[in-house]
Amino acid sequence: MTDDRRFSSAGALDLDAERAAVARTSTGPSAPVAARPAPLRWKKNLALFCATVVSVFVAGTLWAPIVTQDKGLLWFVKALPQAWPFAVPFLAILLAHEFGHYFAARAHGVEASLPYFIPLPVVSPLGTMGAVISMKGTIKSRNALLDIGASGPLAGLAVAIPVLFVGLMQSEVHATSGPALQEGRSLLYLLLRRVAVGPIPENHDVFLGPVAMAGWAGLLITALNLFPVGQLDGGHVAYALFGKRQDRYSRAAHFLMLALFLGNVAYFTRHFRADGLPDALFAAVANGMPWLTWFGMVYLMLRVGGREHPPTEPGELSPGRRAIAVITLLFFVLLLMPTPFGTY
Repeated sequence: MTDDRRFSSAGALDLDAERAAVARTSTGPSAPVAARPAPLRWKKNLALFCATVVSVFVAGTLWAPIVTQDKGLLWFVKALPQAWPFAVPFLAILLAHEFGHYFAARAHGVEASLPYFIPLPVVSPLGTMGAVISMKGTIKSRNALLDIGASGPLAGLAVAIPVLFVGLMQSEVHATSGPALQEGRSLLYLLLRRVAVGPIPENHDVFLGPVAMAGWAGLLITALNLFPVGQLDGGHVAYALFGKRQDRYSRAAHFLMLALFLGNVAYFTRHFRADGLPDALFAAVANGMPWLTWFGMVYLMLRVGGREHPPTEPGELSPGRRAIAVITLLFFVLLLMPTPFGTY
């Protein structure tokens, strides 16, 4: 995910002119010869990353394959060393995603910060809300915007897909009995599961191990980032492809989240109708709540950052990058999970 903080070109030109004037009027050994690039600050980034590592390892205890009768703190102490099969590959996916953005921005001469990771202990089953990268200056061309927007999701998927495939091969198939929490199923996930596991007997399901859970989580965060809304990664890619028309498409994509929430409420109310309307409605709202939450978060993002994407200079995408943009948006379709977490 990227966060563009753009400054007007006029302001940049005024700053350059001021530096040039100082260089012309200053004398002596202390006179500036050339403007130095801003130092790369990293201490805050490192502190947040270390906190996120701890937070993700704590979340990894939820998926740790530990069998013990201990409870409370003693259980946690025993489970923490076994959290790495989830935590390590999941952190690798996040790092690949964020540094994909970082290196693409640097390659195009856009000043970008190192990733600011966001730890989210206890509240999130993944231990983090991902990360953001702050960018200064304008992304001038649509080619550069496409490169920066698409590089993160594609780099993350390059790690997440093999992680999920290996994890699925390690996971076990068991009979299902009674209500259970089920991971969201996207088209890409179902394809990988079919290849890795094969046909699954009726009334059976794959119980994901920690490695598979890390890969699945990588698909989920990539799908959310690829929503073609605002300045999410998908919004950058779609704007590079469609230009100003994307501002209209962005509104429709945002309300797709609300439509998915309402669709889940309608489906699961019918699914649980035998339990009575109050219980069925409660379960239905709970299953759809992730979409309502993300709808609200994106609404706040648009209120702060603006509903319209910052413009780029005139020009079209090159044919190769146009193909990359289409492929990246197709990944959004393949990764979309109608019900990210559901109790069936």
